[in-house]
Amino acid sequence: MSAFVTVREYARLTTAAVAPGNLDCAQISESAFDWLCELSAGFNRSGAPLLQVEGRRSLKWDSYVGVLETPCGTRLEILPKHHEQDDCLVKSRQLLRKLIQRALQLKPRETSVASLELFDKSLSEWVIGQFLAELDLLMKRGVRFDYRRIEEEQRFLRGQLNVVAQMRQPPVRQHHFQIRHDVFLPDRAENRLLKLALELVAKSTQDATNWRLANELRAMLAEVPASRQVSQDLRSWSRDRLMAHYQAIKPWCELILNQQMPIAVSGEWRGMSLLFPMEKLFECYVEGWLRKRLLSTARLTSQSSHEYLCEHDKGRMFCLKPDLLIDSGKQRWILDTKWKRVDARKPEKNYDLSQSDFYQLFAYGHKYRNEPGVPKLVLIYPYWSGLQKSLPVFDYGQGMSLCEPPRVSRRLHLLRNWSHYAKAI
Repeated sequence: MSAFVTVREYARLTTAAVAPGNLDCAQISESAFDWLCELSAGFNRSGAPLLQVEGRRSLKWDSYVGVLETPCGTRLEILPKHHEQDDCLVKSRQLLRKLIQRALQLKPRETSVASLELFDKSLSEWVIGQFLAELDLLMKRGVRFDYRRIEEEQRFLRGQLNVVAQMRQPPVRQHHFQIRHDVFLPDRAENRLLKLALELVAKSTQDATNWRLANELRAMLAEVPASRQVSQDLRSWSRDRLMAHYQAIKPWCELILNQQMPIAVSGEWRGMSLLFPMEKLFECYVEGWLRKRLLSTARLTSQSSHEYLCEHDKGRMFCLKPDLLIDSGKQRWILDTKWKRVDARKPEKNYDLSQSDFYQLFAYGHKYRNEPGVPKLVLIYPYWSGLQKSLPVFDYGQGMSLCEPPRVSRRLHLLRNWSHYAKAI
């Protein structure tokens, strides 16, 4: 029987017995433990650690969030750490959904804001529900067909005679016609991708409503083959005006098929896996929020990479890539996002700030200096109850400092504050 386990970032996973309801420590099966160890080895080779092995019976998860399904049927849901004392599943799931929606620019098909607040399913069921709702709406609007060239042998003449193939026919088969003609079919790249995603969610869902709707839609798409070349079909996804009603479902389809930010699980097993690096998810959220609120005269650049730390042997080494770069007239802002907790109540412990983060901003400030001004530096941390008091400015000298961010709005709905101190903007 499959098991469903919910934990948070940096939680411990063990095969020993654990009290239920603990988001920081959970029990998993021996088979799930062994599979996660093998999976972690593949992540370590790629330079992105998934978890740390602590002995023969314990694992420590890293900063990935989302859903992971093991071959034995165990479903692991990893939620972001919500930096409050009254942490609960509902708040953590709401936070993760908001981050995913805005970072990937997804439009949820919820009936109202209240229904979103009350929606307390796991991340995988939520994604499946959103995809099925969009697909159901698309089916009601009509599936796009396309002409497909068919070359076949028939006893009657239809379409165009394939003269070359007909001349090569042996005399005993001259009464058969080699023809080519066009057939109006729903077999096109977009529909093939939707069918593949639908097959995946129909096998993965454990919700009765989602399962029923998925099988109804499968019957409607019975004539459409599933995609066998996902990347090629995604490149062939049409954007013309006749396909406008397909655009809303494309991000959900890409999300399920692991073509966006989620990390595809390598190997033969391919369950319902949606893993997000939390740092990258937070960075994408802040970038998306800023792009909607910056003045038209300001230019925002993500992951700028035209400066290097040093030069060596007629070349350059160690590319410097600030998360966000804002140019507004003569002033430049360098912003770096950090999914960490800063506590304004602990000045004796440097507010739990990381010295390496300050070194990083110091290098960005010197290398991305624009003439004639000095760039303004900002570290962006998530808002929480311990970051309600403004911190003094951090002066690097020579006019460069960690300072107040540019005023682009009066409030932020999720973060409420996105600077290194808690003064509302």
